[in-house]
Amino acid sequence: MRQQFTTVAVVGGGASGIIAALTAAEVSGRHVLLLERQQRIGRKLLATGNGRCNLTNQNASPTDYFGRDPAFAEYALSHFGPVDAQRFFSRIGLLTVTEPGGRVYPFSDSSNSVLDVLRFALDRAAVEQRCSFPVDEIIPKGKAYLLKSGNETLLADAVILACGGAAGAKLGGVMDGYRLGKALGHRRTSLYPSLTRILTASDYPRSLKGVRVQASLRLMRGDHLLAESAGEVQFTENGVSGPAGFDLSRAVSFGGEGQVLHLKLLPFESEGILSLVHARQKQFPELEASELFTGMLHNRLGRVLVKAAGIPATVPLKTLTPEDLRTAARKCEDFCLPVRGTDGFDAAQVTAGGLITDDFDPKTMQSRLHPGLYACGELLDIDGPCGGYNLQWAWASGRLAGRLGT
Repeated sequence: MRQQFTTVAVVGGGASGIIAALTAAEVSGRHVLLLERQQRIGRKLLATGNGRCNLTNQNASPTDYFGRDPAFAEYALSHFGPVDAQRFFSRIGLLTVTEPGGRVYPFSDSSNSVLDVLRFALDRAAVEQRCSFPVDEIIPKGKAYLLKSGNETLLADAVILACGGAAGAKLGGVMDGYRLGKALGHRRTSLYPSLTRILTASDYPRSLKGVRVQASLRLMRGDHLLAESAGEVQFTENGVSGPAGFDLSRAVSFGGEGQVLHLKLLPFESEGILSLVHARQKQFPELEASELFTGMLHNRLGRVLVKAAGIPATVPLKTLTPEDLRTAARKCEDFCLPVRGTDGFDAAQVTAGGLITDDFDPKTMQSRLHPGLYACGELLDIDGPCGGYNLQWAWASGRLAGRLGT
């Protein structure tokens, strides 16, 4: 017979914690407390999607996720998928829009709308919110748990750990959940920043800062392909970002020394690119070589490729040899940037790694070590690619944890 929990404490007021609290509160007469260490709930949620909140992705499936045991996520994601997430938000009053690639955003284009409807739902469900309440310790007490925060203590029949991960420290990323889990006997993996900027050793990104391009990317170590992606890349002062770059950052964190990022900057094969530069030379023989890719690529990017090909910028195009043109075309097809790491946890959107999922039941999110203890969201060793996948995991796992095994 399942235990009938009357008081439930949810530790963490982020995405997974909020939906866990709302789900737990669906049982009439149950007292649900949402405990948040910061002054307000949902701060990291407000920053997602550059303030737009990419709240799910219609294409998200269990096979898209990472971790030591990605199959752990299958049950939660299959029972509360992207369609379920959209229906949930529709029920609480959020209007959404789906953009290319399956990314779902609030129609208002503002993450405030997402947090607002969640706050309204929490109020309607009579969830007690305790902000500025960092949980320092959780102590099993018979069939219940004692939660300590400074000089205050709370007693709960069940506890849901939804503390989030170490990513985004400036927005509230903390080690609290790992520390609390460890004190209760749970293990964790090593932690790595994911969905963050890739740092490169080349001088080129500095001159390309702010340039955006659609590209295909391959992350290599020698002849070994570590990962690949395609989509928007944004050059930064010291590397690359943008969705396609973010999707490779996890592999960079795990990949070790000697990695190189290869960018294909035009969607044509070698001979197609070569044909374009030959045509440019024939049509405008007096143009300076720096204009070889003008009209095909961002001007600054085109000039960098000419420089990378070893071609003087001011010589007329008519003076370039067939080998010069072939070298320039190759740079466009395979622009190489040696990798020196990622931008770290402060700038990362997601933590790769977390509490080891072997210690939790995938059908309930309940701890195998402590009945009545649950965990969800980024705290667990499950993460996904850029584009709404990680919030989808937060909703799905939080919803399942909030059911408390029912």
